[in-house]
Amino acid sequence: MTNALLSKRPLGSTGLLISPLCFGAAPLGDMPETFQYSTSEEQALVTLRAAFESPINFLDTAAAYGEGESERRIGKAIHANGGLPTGYVLATKADRDLKTGDFSGEQMKRSIEGSLERLGLDRLQYVYIHDPEHTTFENVMGSGGPLEVLQKFQEQGVIDHIGISGGPIDMLIRYVETGAFSAVETHNRYTLLNRAAEPLLDVASRMGVAVINAAPYGSGILAKGPEAYARYAYSEAPPVLLERARMFAKVCLEYDVPLAAAALQFSLRDPRIASTVVGMSKPERIAQTLELANYPIAPELWPALDAFGYDMEDPEENRFA
Repeated sequence: MTNALLSKRPLGSTGLLISPLCFGAAPLGDMPETFQYSTSEEQALVTLRAAFESPINFLDTAAAYGEGESERRIGKAIHANGGLPTGYVLATKADRDLKTGDFSGEQMKRSIEGSLERLGLDRLQYVYIHDPEHTTFENVMGSGGPLEVLQKFQEQGVIDHIGISGGPIDMLIRYVETGAFSAVETHNRYTLLNRAAEPLLDVASRMGVAVINAAPYGSGILAKGPEAYARYAYSEAPPVLLERARMFAKVCLEYDVPLAAAALQFSLRDPRIASTVVGMSKPERIAQTLELANYPIAPELWPALDAFGYDMEDPEENRFA
């Protein structure tokens, strides 16, 4: 896996080349209510410096992470570095107004302008429309809507490429099928425990749209283990999922493989996935993640884990209910 981790892959049809591992910068926004821990600015900057020096050349953030704090900190790191490292790809996301829920084209314009300012950049390589489950398909795709606003920025050379990033799988498939997006980002829906994104991976693969798979640990349970972290997709994990995670941990122990290594490589080994996003908030996490990605795993482990089954339902169905 070592060479595979150093060999870059195409980000769909964009011409950009990205590492199979992507540095997830959401935790750098200091979002304790989401991640159950805090991240100081100093720690974030040290972590970003380590990320810039690692074999990972792909970074994922969003305007909404920590109400802009993730981007602000990344902007400081870019400035301290004298710009983004050569060959580095930074992706951010255009967001609704988190206070009012405004998801208009005008709000997307404000979101992009805010991102440029916080990141200290005059152009953005990659921008996703973020969490469109909070509006309608017609609004996103309609005249003067979010997509059209981003396309205008694209024509002006302010944005290079546009993707879609969100939760519900049927919704993401509908967007991918328009042909308007070069990448789709899914989270918590393609892990050892939940494979709800399976149909999305097939559609995107067929259409030549890059799949970016975020949260391979289900937001922590598959990294820390079910006893230490009994949550999945930012909510309390249901008993059946906890039990399955325990069985996975037991099987991994028998094969002498860390549960986190199996969880990460489950995503990395899928040819339909261009890159896997792992949230990191400490410099040592980068080295640990590379180690987990390279951990030797006997091929027999995969069917042994599959024998316990997995969910196909949306893990966040009731999160915002």
